[in-house]
Amino acid sequence: MDETTAGPEAARIPRPRGGSLLETAVAYAEERHWDVLAGSWLEDVGGVRYCSCGDAVCPAPGAHPTRPDWATRATGSPAVVREMWREQPSASILLPTGRTFDALSVPESAGFLALARMRRMDLNLGPVTLTPDRRMQFLVLPGGAAKAPELVRQVGWAAAARDLVALGEGRYLAAPPTRIGSRGAVQWACRPTPANRWLPDAEELIPSLAYACNQDC
Repeated sequence: MDETTAGPEAARIPRPRGGSLLETAVAYAEERHWDVLAGSWLEDVGGVRYCSCGDAVCPAPGAHPTRPDWATRATGSPAVVREMWREQPSASILLPTGRTFDALSVPESAGFLALARMRRMDLNLGPVTLTPDRRMQFLVLPGGAAKAPELVRQVGWAAAARDLVALGEGRYLAAPPTRIGSRGAVQWACRPTPANRWLPDAEELIPSLAYACNQDC
C-alpha cells in the first residue's frame, strides 16, 4: 500500500500507491474509526491547477472545507463517506480534530528532530503527517490541544515553542494523499498501523517537540 523514501534524520515517509481517494477515505473511517470530510478539490484550467472554491489566491487550494457547516457533515460512516466521494471523486480528505484525536503541528525540521529523539526514547508514537507546507502534525489523544499551552510552559520552552500549534475542536487537517495546489501531497511520516492505534497523550510528546522547536529557532 505504501512506498517509502529516505528523509531527514533517516525517517521513512510513506508514499500512497494506487489507491483512490475514495478507498483511502473509507479506510480511515472503517479501519481507524476517524470522522472524515470531503473538502475542496483542484481543477485544471489551461494546465494550471486552481481550487474549486474559485479564489485565485486560496491559501490552501484543494484542501479546505467547502461550506461553513463542515463540522456537522464530517462522518465516521463508511457508507456516507463512499457517497461523498462518489459525488466528487477528486475531493480532498479532511480529518476534523478534537474528536478521535487532536494534533500538535510543528515545522518540518523541528518535527524530524523530535521524531528521532522520541524514537531514541522509545516513546509511544501515533500517526504523523508531513505537509507540503513543511509542517509535521503529531496525532495525540483528544484534549491535548487544550492542555498544550500549559504543558509547554511547564517544560520551560514557551517562547521557543511559538511554532508549536495545537489543533483541537473546530479545526481539521488534510490527510494523505490530499494534494495542496501545486505544492505537493500530504504524506505520512509515520503511517497508521495496528501498533499505533492507541494514541499518546500530548504530555508525552510536548517536551520533545518544544525542545526541537527551541533547537530549530
